[in-house]
Amino acid sequence: MKMKKIVRNIMGIASVLLIGACEDSDKVFDEITGNETRGAVLRTVNIVSNELPIGDDTAVFEVELEVQDQENGTLVDNVEIYLGFNDNTENVGPGTDVEEQLYATVNKSEFIVGEFGLPRFTINIPLTDMLSFVGRNSTDITGGDNFPVRFELILNDGRRYTNTDNSGTLTGAFFSSPFLYTPTVICPIPEGAFTGTYTSVQNTPGLFGATVRDAEVEITTVSNTSRSIAVNLYPQFNGGAGFDDSLGFDLICGDILFIPLDTGLACAGAPTITYAPSENTTTYDVDDDSEFTIIFDVDGGTCGGSAEVSVTFTKVE
Repeated sequence: MKMKKIVRNIMGIASVLLIGACEDSDKVFDEITGNETRGAVLRTVNIVSNELPIGDDTAVFEVELEVQDQENGTLVDNVEIYLGFNDNTENVGPGTDVEEQLYATVNKSEFIVGEFGLPRFTINIPLTDMLSFVGRNSTDITGGDNFPVRFELILNDGRRYTNTDNSGTLTGAFFSSPFLYTPTVICPIPEGAFTGTYTSVQNTPGLFGATVRDAEVEITTVSNTSRSIAVNLYPQFNGGAGFDDSLGFDLICGDILFIPLDTGLACAGAPTITYAPSENTTTYDVDDDSEFTIIFDVDGGTCGGSAEVSVTFTKVE
């Protein structure tokens, strides 16, 4: 199967077509190793749990990983796991960041053979273990804090590979090999909250007027605290059809945090228009999902300029 990515020209002048291959994992790896001088990668097979609910004694970070190298995984001797802590709030535990340290080592004898004949292993780190390892307790953390978990591959000839050796190819959606994960402390959201049909109304002008079409939209659950909104961008362009896309946001213990987005839209080639979290944030009421507002910054790319955009969503009863 092949996947096409289109960088869309917002003014309707031209479109640039970028074709990227989404082949079977072994073909993708052959392409990578043919163009890069690296020995191995660590592919994400499944992120079982990447959220750490406050007050949940069973909270855990769990991920299944697959080892790939030029000799079907036999070049990797072991995998080191490093763990640290980032305090991202001002009201609980300010200044309590903890630099990463070696948490554990997975020897190749602990690998199992996956469905593609390549070595795999699963890592499960309970929140209680994380807190103990970094010398903190449950009162030192709150929503938005995270525990960086970094993996480092060690080959039998002594070479090492981790996230600093990555390229865009390795961190892409299909061949996901980030080496670094940031399980985040969350406040659980009731099932079904902040989902369903909403009307969207843009409160502030964007670079070209309408940034998001005022319309009924569907909001769906990505994870317990993450949501995705199916929207139509820049309805004044593309013959009035605009461009279908989605906006994402996280609900972190009272704060709404916008998830960065590359729209793929450009006036004349790259760079494209991107959306990013604003310094101004909004809040939500966990007991009332009838209305909320998201704010994000727009970088116009080749179109030039920037703007802060506010959009309010009201639930359709």
